Amino acid sequence: MATGNSVPGSKPEIRGLQYWMERVLKELEAVRKAPEPDAVHDLRVAIRRCRSVAKVMEEVDPDTAWPDMRQLGKKLFRQLGELRDTQVLEECVKQLGPEEDPIRQQLLERFAGEEQELQAAALKAVDKFEHKAWRKLERRLQKRSRLVAPDGLAAECLALERLEAAKDLHARALRAEKPEAWHALRIGVKRFRYTVESLLPTLYEQWGDDLKHLQDLLGELHDFDVLASKIAELTGEFGEARSGWHERIASQRHERMEGYRAVTLGDGGSWQRWRQQLPEGSRLIAAAQARLRATARAVETNSRRATLVSRLALRLFDAARRLHVDPLFARKDVRKILRAAARLHAVGTGLDAESPRKATRKFLRSMAVPPGWSEAEWDVLEHVVRYHRGGLPDTQHKSFANFGTEEQRLICVLAGVLRLARAISKCGVQSATGLRVEKSVDAVIVSVPGMEESPESAARLAAAKYPLESTLKQNLIVKAAPLVPKVVRMPKKEEPQSASAAG
Repeated sequence: MATGNSVPGSKPEIRGLQYWMERVLKELEAVRKAPEPDAVHDLRVAIRRCRSVAKVMEEVDPDTAWPDMRQLGKKLFRQLGELRDTQVLEECVKQLGPEEDPIRQQLLERFAGEEQELQAAALKAVDKFEHKAWRKLERRLQKRSRLVAPDGLAAECLALERLEAAKDLHARALRAEKPEAWHALRIGVKRFRYTVESLLPTLYEQWGDDLKHLQDLLGELHDFDVLASKIAELTGEFGEARSGWHERIASQRHERMEGYRAVTLGDGGSWQRWRQQLPEGSRLIAAAQARLRATARAVETNSRRATLVSRLALRLFDAARRLHVDPLFARKDVRKILRAAARLHAVGTGLDAESPRKATRKFLRSMAVPPGWSEAEWDVLEHVVRYHRGGLPDTQHKSFANFGTEEQRLICVLAGVLRLARAISKCGVQSATGLRVEKSVDAVIVSVPGMEESPESAARLAAAKYPLESTLKQNLIVKAAPLVPKVVRMPKKEEPQSASAAG
């Protein structure tokens, strides 16, 4: 990933998924030759980067290759972790304990024996690593990783999700001050750092040093906590030696905690600065929509048609709002819900062609609520997508019955708009351009350029508009209109220069 020492004005170096997956194979050879602490650490770092990117992308892309990649490196990662922890604890003991200390001697003897066994197990895991399967996944995931562009809005949204999660862990750790809470915070900071490193290289140029410093502080704090538990496991009477170790570890632990507090608390603290540079307000809404668009692209089987349905639905909604067809259209954030539902309405076909609605609902429920969204808004979106096709909303459906009367109407209206847009797209319409909505005394008239007129289209539209008509209690007339001619701009003809002008 980019470092803080790049030339000012230059583009940050982007070390994406392909870089780290290739790096894993290179570091495997280094560990195979000599499982030294640095080689083990470098291999674990490369595997962790890959697993971290996969974990983030799983929230956007349900492709099974992401969990397959994490699973493939899981056993080796854990085996190397045990070896790495032993090597780190060995160095801690040498730094903290006097040479003649009995606890130091017993711990070093124990770690030396464990290290030999763990080295043999690690080398065995390295030999068993499936290189061909890793290469195959690399080729497949290289393309899928492009669903989220570096430094894009979707990347900002994913980073913000990690930041908010880490901030919650930060608050818990400061309240509890227990090893478990600080260890969880350490994991949260790692996830945030690797997300920024992989997806926001420009911001990582600014934040990289601080993020690494925080991770180092929390990592050392965790090492001291593990060392304290190892000492507690020792049997025998060590007298003052044991209390001396507890004092030294407590002192080192306090020093790391105070170092963390100094960097993160108060005005201008790291968490506050990072949050200020991530999306807020209208940009946050756009970032969440970009994240959902990435998911739609990952799953849709016909992206072009899904985009057309989305544009038709938004055009119908905007026209109805301008005409004050119903007060629901003027409600705040309602367009945001429809826009997201329109982009996600077709994901079910890619997940399960035989039961798309059920697959879509299950998938949306498994997704984390995007930043800038409330749980209630996301719940409405799930039901709009559920009822945009197939059976109509019914109070006998338990989840739908749990909504209040107004929210039920909102779901019916938005699902009805999306249902009508989907039907129009099946009637030969190629574009949403020129679609008009007018309001007469006794009907709302929708004029659609290029829509074919046939008995099949008439039947399809009659069925599709019924839910919206019954909810709004207004007649809907959907009719064909002439295609809007495209305006072709001709290049201006250059006038010949006069002799004097040429001269």
